[in-house]
Amino acid sequence: MKRSRRQFLKVASLSVAGLGAQLAAGGVTKAAAAVKPSYKEDALALKAKRWAMVIDTREFASKEDFDACINACNFAHNVPEIPGKTEIKWIWKDAYEHTFTETTNKYQSKEIEDREYFMLCNHCENPPCVRVCPTQATYKLENGIVAMDYHRCIGCRFCMAGCPFGARSFNFTDPRPYIKEINPKFPTRMIGVVEKCNFCVERLDEGKLPACVEAAPGKIHFGDLSDPESEVRKLLEENYTLRRKPALGTEPGVFYII
Repeated sequence: MKRSRRQFLKVASLSVAGLGAQLAAGGVTKAAAAVKPSYKEDALALKAKRWAMVIDTREFASKEDFDACINACNFAHNVPEIPGKTEIKWIWKDAYEHTFTETTNKYQSKEIEDREYFMLCNHCENPPCVRVCPTQATYKLENGIVAMDYHRCIGCRFCMAGCPFGARSFNFTDPRPYIKEINPKFPTRMIGVVEKCNFCVERLDEGKLPACVEAAPGKIHFGDLSDPESEVRKLLEENYTLRRKPALGTEPGVFYII
């Protein structure tokens, strides 16, 4: 049935007025609370007070070493392979000068400067992306992981501006046609939303380590930073490590053994 513009505006006005009345009375809030889904944690879920990652850069010597991690991550999370400047990246590699911009030694080892290094979301203790997001689409979990709710994202890209590590990507186009093989266990995204590494929180809930960690045994380590007996803490005590842009005070959760 066709409606005139006047009829459409009248119905819309009544709908908005009704919604306003419900909000004033708290009806919508109560209804939303009533249908809030329950969450039952898997008995096998891996737990930590503060998840952290330690990347042993000495172990990544070839293109194949890097590609194994990138491909594992891309498949696990349906990361599209969009060519050009609108590419989507969860984990990628780059040069030393782009990774560690706050050089502490002017005369650095050439071997270290010539290496390539992984980049990804740093899951900061003090994440600026969370502070600037107007819809709480990006938020911090109790275990330190900075997560995202794609349904809340309005595409304002404030989080991208707030992130000092360039760890977020924006879907300027529909990403689904660019996914080589769909993983039905993880949701695909849509045009107009931001995405990034999530430390494989969905795998941790199933008792599995992050995809990149499994793809690089002995090269990338993952554990509880707050536990003095954890593998990551022992590696940090025994090796010289760097974090990206430490002077900013975000306290990144990704460490690099140099």
